[in-house]
Amino acid sequence: MTFRNLKLIEPLLEAVAKQGYTAPTPIQEQAIPHILQGKDLIGIAQTGTGKTAAFVLPLLQLMSQSPRRTIPKSPRTLVLAPTRELAAQIDESFATYGSFMRFRHTVMFGGVSQVHQVRAMSEGVDVLVATPGRLLDLMNQGYVNLNHLEFLVLDEVDRMLDMGFIVDVKRIISKLPTHRQSIFLSATMPHSISELANTLLRHPVRVEVAPQATTVKLVQQKVLFVDERNKTAILLELLRHEDLRCVLIFTRTKRRANSVAEVLTARGIRAEAIHGNKSQGQRTRALENFKSGHARVLVATDIAARGIDIDDISHVMNYDLPVDQVDYYVHRIGRTARAGAKGTAYSLCASHERDALREIESLIRMHIEVMSHSFHSNTARDAVGAAARPPPKQQRGQRRSNENRQNRRQYRSR
Repeated sequence: MTFRNLKLIEPLLEAVAKQGYTAPTPIQEQAIPHILQGKDLIGIAQTGTGKTAAFVLPLLQLMSQSPRRTIPKSPRTLVLAPTRELAAQIDESFATYGSFMRFRHTVMFGGVSQVHQVRAMSEGVDVLVATPGRLLDLMNQGYVNLNHLEFLVLDEVDRMLDMGFIVDVKRIISKLPTHRQSIFLSATMPHSISELANTLLRHPVRVEVAPQATTVKLVQQKVLFVDERNKTAILLELLRHEDLRCVLIFTRTKRRANSVAEVLTARGIRAEAIHGNKSQGQRTRALENFKSGHARVLVATDIAARGIDIDDISHVMNYDLPVDQVDYYVHRIGRTARAGAKGTAYSLCASHERDALREIESLIRMHIEVMSHSFHSNTARDAVGAAARPPPKQQRGQRRSNENRQNRRQYRSR
């Protein structure tokens, strides 16, 4: 199967070839023909499966086949995304795949001045990519009119539900014309999303390329049983001795993300932190530094990382396991092993996180390989700035050995 087999027009084929892609991914192969036929669609696919191009390419083609003059404030296509980073990357995808076509597009999200967004809408755009909150705000101010909308895409609907955006989404959809083509994309399909889709879509085609519990098979997964206070030391040792060249680290809280990034930077490892308390400018710079290789490590919370779409992440590190929502684990490790590459995911599991580990293994239907370690407990104290003198080497090694044996014994006796 090639992109030409999908009956894409030449400008799109040229843009795809320029990016070095020769064959469509499963979600693209299945979704593009249905969208080109004008059908509503529900697409269920994990991050890294090529789902953005699965709707960007056919929508560009449909708009080119029925050209229309841009109308101020009134886009033809609306794409709603849960996070600023994801919205920005979708907008970049429209620019990339539409590089040999004539159309206007813009992205709209909070955290930055609305001046440029308002100006773009007043001049007229074909494609508007937006987060729900900022879009609703500008709609209420009269800067956006959706009466002439032809195509609607809701990306990562499950994430919108988790983040409490569904009320805003429903308010936006209530302003849309009844006759439109709609596309829902989600990594999971809980009952609440199915109900929403049934009320908003017309006889949708359902395309599913990966079951909810399926992890990226190319990801090598490992867990290290650790003491909570030694996590930073073990992270430093992994970064020092393992071939971790482009690393995405997940923490449970924003404060922890800052702390980990600061410790790594102090130890000579270039790191950036990204989370909801960062300004949009700070988040954009952090992503750019990570993409360019200027920063070797990006430390993120789950919400901030949802829009990160970078092909060459070599390792994912779960500094904290997702205790409250274990399905986040699947999204996290899916950030590596993209575009056919291999990747590795390490998880640092403290005693209070073992229940979450059991749930994760049940979700992915496999046991995660236990990786033994012999890291120095004094390194942890040094890393957080404690001044206590480390124990003698022999005593330290014996305690380390005992802790490792006890950890493995407790885990295997589940």
